[in-house]
Amino acid sequence: MKNIVVLVSGSGTNLQRILDTIDQGEIQNAKVTLVVADRECYGLERAKNHQIESILIPRGKNFSSELSKVIPENTDLIVLAGFLSILKPEFCENWQGKIINIHPALLPKFGGKGMWGMNVHHAVIEAGEKESGATVHFVTPEIDEGDIILQKSFIINQGETPETLAARIHEVEYEIFPKAINKVLGN
Repeated sequence: MKNIVVLVSGSGTNLQRILDTIDQGEIQNAKVTLVVADRECYGLERAKNHQIESILIPRGKNFSSELSKVIPENTDLIVLAGFLSILKPEFCENWQGKIINIHPALLPKFGGKGMWGMNVHHAVIEAGEKESGATVHFVTPEIDEGDIILQKSFIINQGETPETLAARIHEVEYEIFPKAINKVLGN
């Protein structure tokens, strides 16, 4: 059984998707052993509702070192699921090849500092892009620059708004995140 730690900052919908797909057997041979949040959020409630240990580590300069102290040694994969804090390079290097993130755009475009949530969707529309989608990638010290594990795109509709784009991207995220987790875990 592979042990997954999930990091969250918000409502935890991708966390819920991971938990559901583990329960349904889509993600095989794995369990979420710990959920860590960098702020008060509903993702912590989702963990409690599933009897999963959860920890709040407030954002700040010591976040990565505090996180290092609570990650179990037997962790096989760290999943950033709507996690907004930037991890220190040392943390990323210590867990190299074992940390993944989901990004609401087609990397390498629209990644990097400040490119999260609605900021990404506004930028995609303002740039006049013809397609968008989601990317699951390995986390490295450089923001959104790790190797791509899985990516799926779709055509942007005429009159698309950041809100409609966000809703469509969530659907893509829910589809590819479990597949990417299986791939990284060797399932």
